[in-house]
Amino acid sequence: MRVGNSQDTVRHQTAHKSGNPATAQSASGRQPTIGVMIMPKLYYQFPGTWFGDCMPFGKGNEFFLYHQRDNRNPEPFGEPFGWDLATTSDFVHYKDCGVAVPRGGDDEQDQFIFAGSVFEGEGQYHIFYTGYNRDYPQQGKPAQVLMHAVSDDLYHWTKTQDAITFTPQEGYDPDDWRDPWVIRDDEHDQYLLILGARKIGSKTQQTGRTVKFTSKDLKNWTFEGDFWAPNLYTMHEMPDLFKMGDWWYHIVTEYSDRHKMVYRMAKSLDGPWIAPDDDAFDGSAYYAGRTFELGGRRILFGWVATKEDCDDAKNFEWAGTFVPHEVYQRADGTLGVRIPDTVWDAFNEREQIVTNAVIDGTDARRNAVLAEGCGDLYSFEADVSFSEGTRSFGLRVYRDEASERGYQFIFPIGEHRYVFEGSPNFPWFNCMNIGLERPIELAAGREYHIQLIVDDTIATLYVNGVALNARMYQHPGDALSMFVTDGTLTVTNATIARGLKEV
Repeated sequence: MRVGNSQDTVRHQTAHKSGNPATAQSASGRQPTIGVMIMPKLYYQFPGTWFGDCMPFGKGNEFFLYHQRDNRNPEPFGEPFGWDLATTSDFVHYKDCGVAVPRGGDDEQDQFIFAGSVFEGEGQYHIFYTGYNRDYPQQGKPAQVLMHAVSDDLYHWTKTQDAITFTPQEGYDPDDWRDPWVIRDDEHDQYLLILGARKIGSKTQQTGRTVKFTSKDLKNWTFEGDFWAPNLYTMHEMPDLFKMGDWWYHIVTEYSDRHKMVYRMAKSLDGPWIAPDDDAFDGSAYYAGRTFELGGRRILFGWVATKEDCDDAKNFEWAGTFVPHEVYQRADGTLGVRIPDTVWDAFNEREQIVTNAVIDGTDARRNAVLAEGCGDLYSFEADVSFSEGTRSFGLRVYRDEASERGYQFIFPIGEHRYVFEGSPNFPWFNCMNIGLERPIELAAGREYHIQLIVDDTIATLYVNGVALNARMYQHPGDALSMFVTDGTLTVTNATIARGLKEV
């Protein structure tokens, strides 16, 4: 039932496509035409569309990115969508495979095809997905119901039209029942399907929970009640469940509170589910990620949201650009993320810009320019450490040295976190950064490995396995610098790589 089968390979999409008004200024100083969207050059976003929830799968050496493409006509969720498919083996080059699962008609349950799970079992490939019809609540019908499709090749899918057994259960909100995820539970010789739900009631009531079904054959399912019900969030979105080593991990995207992805860990599927000190993978700009393990790599497939009207001061909106994180397990069982090697290696030859330098900000703040003419696509790497008593340090991007305007990742040492913000955030406020922060233990004399990727409006910073994505729509300049306040910062092994290698 697949529609379209183009085999175009997409990389660094530089074409400008119609989209939300853009008020950004590029590193070259140009002001884009109103109504034009600037596409990323490394991270994936199919031209003319915004990347929504991803349902990953992998086979051989190729990842299959089933995902929603929103055309924002005239706004997010304006026109109904199904699932499209792109494949990649390196997260740099992508092959477009067109529509994988087309949406139903306006009078059908799957008017929109919301998120689901791609799974291999019982001799076939299966998709369990959320059929959403925005008109059904007015007709007294559940807006969201789980549905099923099958395939023999991962490209051509047939909706089974099975009798619906995944309707919202009694006591659960019929309009918030979505995003199934299927795994094989070998310990109990069965399949386990979890999905996001909430109890009936006001959205101010934080009754979000993950519920579960079990099956022996992927056809007949039994509702088993709540899987994890912490009473922390309005709704659980995009639940994920996987085992790594001795630990099980349960991921949800919280539909409230901090607006980001969180995880819990347990030694058994029966729990108890433990919250690590840092229970997230990124900040509030990175949303709705799912994982898949292939060839020894577990990749987190999330998207970095755009902001309304491409305006730094406005709120994040649904969908945006795909950014991969590679998930790894620390010695204590907690999870960290890093840049996939293939993404980092895609950049041009690295240029040494600092071998060993000390920025002295004793009794003041001192800024040191590390590189100029960085452009709008580059990667930066360095090791840093700070002296006892240092108040803060940080990294500045798209900085104009004359006006001192730009953006910064600042590490307030006493607060044990790092934050993305406008620099300076004047006039108050020019950058909405609620949730654009990450916890990190900061200690004098300890070395921190920093890796930064800038891809036009997206900045991704990794520090010792802790990641933060952000959007930057104003590009006042093209300098990269570091600063320190009331102390000293030692910078070693600093390199920059501008642009990507040619194919």
